Amino acid sequence: MNPKARQRAELILQVRSGQLTASAAAQALGISRQQYYQWEARGLHALLQALEDQPAGRPRSPIDPDKQKLHSRVEQLEAQLRRYEQQEQLRQILNQWEAAGSSPEPPAKKNPK
Repeated sequence: MNPKARQRAELILQVRSGQLTASAAAQALGISRQQYYQWEARGLHALLQALEDQPAGRPRSPIDPDKQKLHSRVEQLEAQLRRYEQQEQLRQILNQWEAAGSSPEPPAKKNPK
């Protein structure tokens, strides 16, 4: 932490706890009392913001549009590859049936009970 920021924080806490007056803190910092109160308000506001509840877990990483496009393209190509693989399997089955001299038989019908 910056030594100047630490000194300002310590003086603000001393004033807030009644150990020091705002005028004395301003004098120690070499600023006006009005400027001291502005710093105090800014510091207390930042303290409250820092203590707000945060969502659990790791923060989401920023979304990179190029990375998102590439990810979508990879998913699209993987789906296309699966379709081509299935088509090739069907082609091989049909070629085997043709080579064996038989045609594919329709699926057997189930008897209703």
